[in-house]
Parts: sequence; structure tokens; C-alpha cells
Amino acid sequence: MTALVTGLHHVTALASDAQKNLDFYAGILGLRMVKKTINFDAPDVYHLYYGNEQGAPGTIMTFFPYQGLMRGRKGKGQLTVTAFSVPANALDYWTKRLTKFGVAHTPPEDRFDDEQFIAFEDPDGLGLELVATAHDDRPGFSYGQIPLEYAVKGFYSVALTEEGYERTAGLLVGQMDHQLVKEKGNRFRFSPSGKPGDLVDVLCSPDSMRGQGGSGTIHHVAFATPTDQSQLEIREKLLRAGLNATPVLDRQYFHSIYFREPGGVLFEVATNPPGFAVDEAPEHLGEALKLPPWQEPNRSAIEGLLTPISLQIDPFRD
Repeated sequence: MTALVTGLHHVTALASDAQKNLDFYAGILGLRMVKKTINFDAPDVYHLYYGNEQGAPGTIMTFFPYQGLMRGRKGKGQLTVTAFSVPANALDYWTKRLTKFGVAHTPPEDRFDDEQFIAFEDPDGLGLELVATAHDDRPGFSYGQIPLEYAVKGFYSVALTEEGYERTAGLLVGQMDHQLVKEKGNRFRFSPSGKPGDLVDVLCSPDSMRGQGGSGTIHHVAFATPTDQSQLEIREKLLRAGLNATPVLDRQYFHSIYFREPGGVLFEVATNPPGFAVDEAPEHLGEALKLPPWQEPNRSAIEGLLTPISLQIDPFRD
């Protein structure tokens, strides 16, 4: 039977400054900005999307940068770490690059006996990792700031900090086509495929404080589904399990449903189509401010509310 949920689609976080966010993710980390649009619910706020060259599901990190937003607190009931995949020999390059730009980071650490990673935070305190792996054949950004042999390939995994793991595990396995693939200590790893970009770690951390929203925290995590039909099927499956899934919402580049998992993290299931090339040619992704059709009559007013942002390429290019 074809899986209704095939892996991660995107992760959306809150930030406090759009230009600093752009400088960090497209500059220091070298991700491609694949879409510059607005928060559909707050059109005076950008919605910035970063990913690989194609803007493929499983590579997309997005942000709502509310200017001056106070910093939140990471804790249980939240997605607390977003890990990106880099080539197996890349960690030495990345430790030097992060040091060059004054980004504090851990030395390389081992996990599950077969993966090595470094941990750090973005300017708002968002928890990030780079995980070195030889098992990710996705392409990086071939003409970005980072030499291709070291470039980020997309997500590796996400980590949910929870009071306990059993109910979240029940949802992932029972309704979302995941299986337990590894466990060690308080970390339980689930995936529909076992591949980088499809991994969800549930951290059982009952003594942690509850998280509090604000800049540097995750708003939601989205899982990928192949089609509109498969999305309707997963929605019915979730409703039968007693989860309050929203109706399908049109997000222009994908269609979405939302619900809260038992530990409190906001989950989304997003369709792979239509994708980010629906309103921009692939070679020009992220270059222009794109508005949903119903906001086009308000373009002048919206552009007047948004502070212009741009990436200064040379300072970040190796």
C-alpha cells in the first residue's frame, strides 16, 4: 500500500529580523531563497522560504520574521532541533565557516554510533544541527555561497521534546506511516523510509520546562503527502483517530491541513504539488516578492509596509 505520509515537507519558525534571517540562512548556511512572500494571516510580515536549488519538499525551512519579536523559550511541547544534512567529509569545513562568522557551535559529536553532527543556534536562538552523512544523494545548491562538495542537501531530521513519547509515537506509527527505526536513551527515532530528510526524533524529557513561543522557536512542522487525494485520505484517517484536523487550506505552493499532536506540537500535512515554480521560473526562484492573487490589488500598500531585504553575496561566498 502506498504511504500517505512520505517524510518531512517543511519546518516553519519565528524570527525577529528579516534581514538578519536572510543573512544567516542564505548567507552563512548557503541555502537558496526559493520564495519571498507574505504571511497570509499578517500581510505586513514576510514569509521567507529557504531550500535546495529546486525547492524540493524535505529541504524547506521557512520563517515569519516579526520585527522585534521577543525571544521564546525552547522546551517540551515543541520541535526543538532542526538538523540539516551535509556530505560525510563536510564538518571540518563547517566548523571553520561557523567560527569565521562568529557562530558558536559544539565540536563534532557522535549519535547512534553511525552519525556525527555539530550543534549551534541561529541569531534568534533556534536550535540547529549539521549532520554528516554519506547516505544522502540529494543535490545541494550548485551555484550558491558554499562549494558543492560541502553544501547543505536538505533536512536530516527534526527533534520533538515531549513529556513522554508513547502517544506521539502512537500517532506517527498508527496514522502517519512511520516506524520506530532506532532508539537510544531518551531518544526514539521514527521514519517512513529511514532516509535523511525523513527522520523524526522524539525526545522523552519530562523534567524540561514547557516551551514558550517567540523568536527562535518553531511554529510548526509539515509532513509531505504526494497528492491532494492522499491528503484527503490522511485527513480522514486523522479524524477517525479523534484528531481535530483542519479543512484543506490553499497555501499557493502546496495545500495544507493542520492539527496538534498529543504532546502539543503543531503538525501540518502538505502536498508536494504544485511547488514553488508555479509563479516563478526555476532559475528565478525567490527573486521577486510574490503575493497570493487575492492580495495583488494591495501590492503597493503591502510593499510600503515591508522593509526591503537583500542578500549581500560577496561577504558570504567562499
